[in-house]
Amino acid sequence: MPESAEELAKQQDVQEALEQTTGKPPPKAEARDKFWFATHLLLLFGCGVFNYLLGLGLFPLAEATIHLLQRLTRGAVLVIILLGVAKCVDVYVVAPICDTATRFTLRRIARLIVGLLLALITVSVLFVNWHTALISVGVVSLVVGLAVQTPMTSFIGWIYILVRRPYRVGDRIKIDDATGDVIDVGYIDTTLWEFGGQYLSTDHPSGRIIKFPNSKVLDTMIYNYSWPLFPYIWNEVKFQIAYQSDLEFVTTTMQRIVEEDLGKAMVERVATYRVLLAKTPVDELEVRAHPRVLFRVNEFGWIDAIVRYLVPPREAGSVKTRLIPKLLAALNAAPDKVMFPAGAAR
Repeated sequence: MPESAEELAKQQDVQEALEQTTGKPPPKAEARDKFWFATHLLLLFGCGVFNYLLGLGLFPLAEATIHLLQRLTRGAVLVIILLGVAKCVDVYVVAPICDTATRFTLRRIARLIVGLLLALITVSVLFVNWHTALISVGVVSLVVGLAVQTPMTSFIGWIYILVRRPYRVGDRIKIDDATGDVIDVGYIDTTLWEFGGQYLSTDHPSGRIIKFPNSKVLDTMIYNYSWPLFPYIWNEVKFQIAYQSDLEFVTTTMQRIVEEDLGKAMVERVATYRVLLAKTPVDELEVRAHPRVLFRVNEFGWIDAIVRYLVPPREAGSVKTRLIPKLLAALNAAPDKVMFPAGAAR
């Protein structure tokens, strides 16, 4: 019998805990990484030999040309060393990290740092007086930055996302009217894989992607459904019933059906929820560990019978779809105790 997603997640958590306790094996470079390192070592050796031969004056070239070639060679050596260090960091530091979102973010930061250092090396190679060149580049960058304020603000928004972490790659969020799973956080914009949307009434992926500038996070509320400390949401199933219904029977039946479906998972989730609430100024600490049934009078003169439970956000739609037929079957089995609005399907 195939294991449920929750059981697999628990097994993964146990495996990670065991790895933290017993210690992870040291990261190893794969064959392609070793080939990459060997290639760069050969290039580094070749640049060193070429620079040495230039210094001996074996080539019948003008002195200015030799100086230019020496600068270019030194620049190539710096680039090779920089790329080698970046590759070592990626293989031995970033790759072993278990969290996918963290790996993605660190690699994005590493690429930015490498790009800036490559630009610095290029300036130092092309210009003899590179201090003056850097000042000129800084002035030009300032002028360009003032001309394109929105991209610069979006870049600041990217830094805010890295530091404050309102969301990460893999999180399910809502920002303005957009809802979706974060699949990319770039330097300028964020990409969502939309779920729901105008063509669907469920939380199923719509097939569309949504892009918005990172500057939006600086002045817009963000709803994150995948908070790492508590990646669950409260969900409800609601039915309209008559005043003459046996409310005690409805309560018992709906609680039993939902509890049988969710098992002990909700008890464990609520225990985590209570711990988190206890660390905040929130006074509402009476959170029930089992599904709860509530009754409300609606505007049509009927009673809303609502059962509330806790689920992972990505399973909210499937759990509700699974519960509704079970709840209807159990309630319809006692027509003398549960009365639905006239004309409703029984």
